[in-house]
Amino acid sequence: MKVYQLLGDIKLEFDDSHLTYAEDTYQRELDLDTATARIKYSVGDVEFMREHFVSHPDQVIVTKISASKLGSLSFTVFLDSKLHHHSHVNGKNQITMEGSCPGKRIPPKANESENPKGIQFSAILDLQISDGRGAIMVLDDKRLKVEGSDWAVLLLVASSSFVGPFTEPADSKKDPTSESLGALEQINKLSYSNLYAHHLDDYQNLFHRVSLQLSKSSKSLLGNGFLKMKKAMSSITNSDFKESEDVTISTAERVKSFQTDEDPSLIELLFQYGRYLLISCSRPGTQVANLQGIWNKDIEPAWDGAPHTNINLQMNYWPSLPCNLSECQEPLFEYVSYLSVNGSKTAKVNYEASGWVVHQVSDIWAKTSPDRGEAVWALWPMGGAWLCTHLWEHYTYKMDKDFLKNKAYPLLEGCASFLLDWLIEGHGGYLETNPSTSPEHMFIAPDGKPASVSYSSTMDMAIIKEVFSAIVSAAEVLGKTEDAIVKRVREAQPRLLPTKIARDGSIMEWAQDFQDPDIHHRHVSHLFGLFPGHTISVGVKVQIVL
Repeated sequence: MKVYQLLGDIKLEFDDSHLTYAEDTYQRELDLDTATARIKYSVGDVEFMREHFVSHPDQVIVTKISASKLGSLSFTVFLDSKLHHHSHVNGKNQITMEGSCPGKRIPPKANESENPKGIQFSAILDLQISDGRGAIMVLDDKRLKVEGSDWAVLLLVASSSFVGPFTEPADSKKDPTSESLGALEQINKLSYSNLYAHHLDDYQNLFHRVSLQLSKSSKSLLGNGFLKMKKAMSSITNSDFKESEDVTISTAERVKSFQTDEDPSLIELLFQYGRYLLISCSRPGTQVANLQGIWNKDIEPAWDGAPHTNINLQMNYWPSLPCNLSECQEPLFEYVSYLSVNGSKTAKVNYEASGWVVHQVSDIWAKTSPDRGEAVWALWPMGGAWLCTHLWEHYTYKMDKDFLKNKAYPLLEGCASFLLDWLIEGHGGYLETNPSTSPEHMFIAPDGKPASVSYSSTMDMAIIKEVFSAIVSAAEVLGKTEDAIVKRVREAQPRLLPTKIARDGSIMEWAQDFQDPDIHHRHVSHLFGLFPGHTISVGVKVQIVL
């Protein structure tokens, strides 16, 4: 299991006068309409502004720092990383940083000298300043200093030696420094305005597809006394909600106020914020949206910053279709293809089964085997099956028959093949899964002790029903209803253990009516059939099955 790690940092150092900024002038803003982050504050009579955006078409991180008073901008810049690296000034206005990840996971304080090198990386910072005023000075072999400029633009390009999940780092022929230099050569032909225009054209083509209006006009909100002046703010803004020019309010304050005075515009904001996140981290050619995503700042992130397949990875992509961002799913489908290759080995070695399987946690190398750890989360072979439901869902939205034939159906076929081998005949002749867990949740066993492994958890059976329904429906579209795998699935469908209702009328999470030690547990896996599945309908009476 490999961990997702931060490449490095751009370090900016200003003189001590910036520590005396007027607190009531400090503002941080994320503009969702333009995917631009801004910070501004005043020192004396000078206002300083930083603007940040990341351009997908030009593959560059762009920062512009400006001062309202001519010649007032001075700072030092260098690159740093918590990984093994070295950096050097290149020419008069560039800094190059090269490094490598550890080839094997080691404790943070362990000696890395005997650890084989992993993925190699490179980052190049290009520094530009205003014409005719100010200077860039080389302080030493690692640092550059801007002195007396009106503004500065920092362009950061980066690359790694990663080729794909089936190429070991030692076998990669990719040169990240050469790739970074090539990208920078193209970018340097463009002005800041050109770069920003490219960024907006690309981002807004996706972002502007959907709007949501739940709130009244800002004038009405002001009349209700909700908005109030808030200086030193940190906020996220959305063009769908236009505030009065003389009113600002922090996001934190809006969230706090929502507890007593509902603000529909905050729901609008969160809706668009979710779309912004997916647009920003999952595009054709990128990796999947993992835990903490591309915003992870740690070397040892929580839960390894990994793609977790017992809800997190799938949940990241729930907005893609209903929010008109289908292109953002492409990395997910490419990833599922990789998982199917490694998953076929896991199915054969671990279970002597056909098809392919994925467990609870994966990584950039498309890991499919069970991770080390407690059974309550590690023993869960339903990750690939859940991911396959996204394939059929994509077809039902887009009606792309080529996608169904060439991408979705082969993956569904392999997944269904494993599930058929994994099912066993159990009580009453029903087909069941055994052993079985419900993601990260436990129950009280008959002996009064906490346990996590039983048989036929409700989620297991609900996912299998969804996959079987998907492959049968796909076969009907493609004229493959006579395929052997489809016939086996049809025979199995009526024998799948049904969802059970407990004596208190609730849906049971396991096949037996166990006592639940935590009724407020963060996972509600037994409701999979309601959402994102389709096997539970609200309002339909269900007979208690004991």
